Amino acid sequence: MSNQLSSVLWIYFKRDLIMAFRRRSEIFNPVFFFILTVSIFPLGIGPSPEILQRVAPGVIWVSALFATLLSLERLFRSDFEDGAIEQLLLSKHPTSLLVLAKVVAHWLITGVPLLLMIPVMAILFQLSTETLIGMLVSLAIGTPILSLIGSIGVALTVGLNRGGILLSLLVLPLYTPVLIFGSGLIDAATSHLDYTGLAALMAAMLLLSLTLVPFATASSLRMSVN
Repeated sequence: MSNQLSSVLWIYFKRDLIMAFRRRSEIFNPVFFFILTVSIFPLGIGPSPEILQRVAPGVIWVSALFATLLSLERLFRSDFEDGAIEQLLLSKHPTSLLVLAKVVAHWLITGVPLLLMIPVMAILFQLSTETLIGMLVSLAIGTPILSLIGSIGVALTVGLNRGGILLSLLVLPLYTPVLIFGSGLIDAATSHLDYTGLAALMAAMLLLSLTLVPFATASSLRMSVN
């Protein structure tokens, strides 16, 4: 990778981080949504540790999925409105790499804060240390996949005034395998079973997404702009 390309990628990456910190709601809204959604379930189903531990994997994963989905629509929205998308597509540098830089920035803004909340959620659901570790592994691998896959749906709907519902319809079926394997990994950790196979499978899904999704997202952006 040339020094010029590295500098351009860093500029796109840093720009998205700076814009997110100027509009702090982009960081805090998904986190607050995640905390509120997860917190409601123990109030609704009661304090029984057995029930809480049984439902925790699905509850936390579904909440993280919808929190990520909540933040996705803004991934390319401001760039589309101010014309930066056209500049990105006309750049002499690979569009797929520029898109990847933006997706990584999105994950740092949304995925990492969710990971930082996991120990608090573990206390709320009275989870063991093994389950907490499995949950961190599952979400650390899975949330980048959510951001990557979601970028395709955002790119396809960025030109629509109200694309939120269509975005959900597009990406939720693609999220299903990640949700299944992520919850299964946490279940295995809760049952004190070896979950390295599931972790390796999720890591393979992440590598496949890192390889293919930026090209699909770049193509979707061209379709939306044209």
